Amino acid sequence: MQNELGPDTAAAAARRARFGRLPERIRFEDMTEEVAGGPRRAGASYDPQGSWKYYSCLALDLGL
Repeated sequence: MQNELGPDTAAAAARRARFGRLPERIRFEDMTEEVAGGPRRAGASYDPQGSWKYYSCLALDLGL
């Protein structure tokens, strides 16, 4: 019997050589960052009477 690598075995060996192991696991604490929120601006609250200024409707724009 010859010791030849089949196409699947050769591909697996190439993958193993290129991607030998998984990267190190990152802890959850290292992925998150806590930032204190700044003070709220006076105009940052929701205003239902003024919200129409930001509403966009193509049918209304075309007068349909």
